[in-house]
This record gives sequence, C-alpha cells and structure tokens, in this order.
Amino acid sequence: MEAQAEFQRIQELLPAWLETSRLTTPEGAVATYIPELAKIPADALGIHLMNGQGEFSSAGDCGFPFTMQSVSKVFTLILALMDRGEGEVFAKVGKEPTGDDFDSMLKLELVEPGIPFNPLINAGAITVSSLISGRSPVEQSARILTFFRELANNESLDYDENVFESELDSGHLNRSLGYFLKHNGVLEGSVEEVLHVYFRHCSIRATCADLARMGLVLAYDGTDPITGRNLIPRRFVQIAKTFMTTCGMYNASGEFAISVGLPAKSGVSGGILALVPGRYGIGIIGPALNKKGNSVAGVHLLQRMSREFDWSLF
Repeated sequence: MEAQAEFQRIQELLPAWLETSRLTTPEGAVATYIPELAKIPADALGIHLMNGQGEFSSAGDCGFPFTMQSVSKVFTLILALMDRGEGEVFAKVGKEPTGDDFDSMLKLELVEPGIPFNPLINAGAITVSSLISGRSPVEQSARILTFFRELANNESLDYDENVFESELDSGHLNRSLGYFLKHNGVLEGSVEEVLHVYFRHCSIRATCADLARMGLVLAYDGTDPITGRNLIPRRFVQIAKTFMTTCGMYNASGEFAISVGLPAKSGVSGGILALVPGRYGIGIIGPALNKKGNSVAGVHLLQRMSREFDWSLF
C-alpha cells in the first residue's frame, strides 16, 4: 500500500481498533510492586503514531503521562555506547536473551563470567547506567535527561519525583542485583550512586507522543526526519533495534516477534515504544499488564496493526 494511503487508513481505523483492544484490559493487571504505579487506571489505553513528515494519528488516552520505566533502557544503552564504545560496554553486558524474568538473578549466579546477559534486563540496565559519563550521579542523570529531551524534541520532559522516591524506597530486588554485580566485579564505584542513576531514568515521565518521536528517530536510523538532525550514529541504532527485537518484550520477545514482528520495548508502567523502520514511530500506554509484564491491550493493538499493514520484518 502506498505510504500516504496507508497513513490515511490508519487515521480512519485507529480509534475503533483501539476501543476493541481496550476490551482486553481485564485480562491484565497494573503493576503494584512500585507503589506509585498501582495508582494508574487499569483501563487506560492510548496510542500516538508519527510518520517522517511529522504527521500523526492518535487515539484513546494518548495525553496520559506515565514513567518510561524499562523503555528508557534502550536510550541509556545508546548513550553508553556513544560515551564508551562497543568494546567497553559489551565487556560488561552480554548480547543474548535470557528466557528469565527481567529482574531475575538466576543466570548471574549460574553462568560465567557473571555479567548480565543483555542490557535490557534490570541487571544489564543497572550496569549500563554505571557506564554513562559524568562526574556524579546528578551529572550522569542530567546528561540522560538532556539526551531524552533531544530525541523527543521536548524540553519539558522531566522526572516523576513520586515514582522516583517510590522506587528508591521499594527497589530491594534491584538493590540486591546491584550488590551482586559489585561482588562480581561488574560494577565499579558506589552501588547506591549507580542505582540513583538507574531509578532516575526509569522515572522520566513521558506521553505516547514523546515515545513516538523517540521511536521515529530509531525508525530513521538515528536521524530525526522532521528536523533533519542526526542524533545517534547509525551503528548504535542497529544495535538498539536488534536488542529490542530479541529482548525488548521481556521473556515474551520471541512470541512478540512472531505475532507482531517489529522492534519494540515495553515497561512496567504499561508503555510500549515500537517502530516501523523507515516509516513510523509508535508510542502506546496500556497499564494492564500480562504475566510477562507487557501491556495486554497494547500488544493486542500492535498485532492488529502489524497484520493489517504487513509490517512484520520477518
């Protein structure tokens, strides 16, 4: 289908498709292990899709702000690669899916040399957070926020302080991962300072439109097609999109690759960032999660769209 005709069809069908997908929200539940996330309405669902000309289609609760959580891991990985290069980053984190829960310690204990399997599980993302350049956690976090603002083309992007404090208070498993990594010699310096950076970027608040614009930069190989600015080296976008495809939807990534077939990253707030290479960036919020930690309705909606327009990469 010709690009403009496809976009017009998306605009026509998206509201009805979203409401159909919203019917699946009772199959999931809002994450409660971060207390602030438990306050999000379970039946919320929104989507924002943007093309390279800056045209967009949105439906549902797309203005609903939420914290990026694990969606942020894609972009901290990219920033660490820009700061340190592939050699240094991948000496500390692996490149393989785990098949385990995103916060599991199992493979760290069982598999030598004790480095995280990939940068999108919690242990890997904590390690990546330690590789962001900066003289202090405050400076590292400021660099991350500035980078995210550039990618989203939104200077008002900021932290949700309540979620940040909630994660600091309740992030016991992440804290144990950090100290285990320190014991294994993976983390250098203060574990608490690294966790500050990690919790900080997970608590950056965004909307579906912000995720769509960030996804659009990845869809166009690191260049914002609307401004023409090159923001990320193409090689690092390739790496990020590969991890999104193999590890981005936790231990449902293989299932998602079969049913949807697009690079995507989910977070426990219900956010999903997805992209159609060379065409669209997509941001979704749907806080009701399935047992694998992904938005029930968000995955349902992406599956419907991918099959309708034959977007799968496979």
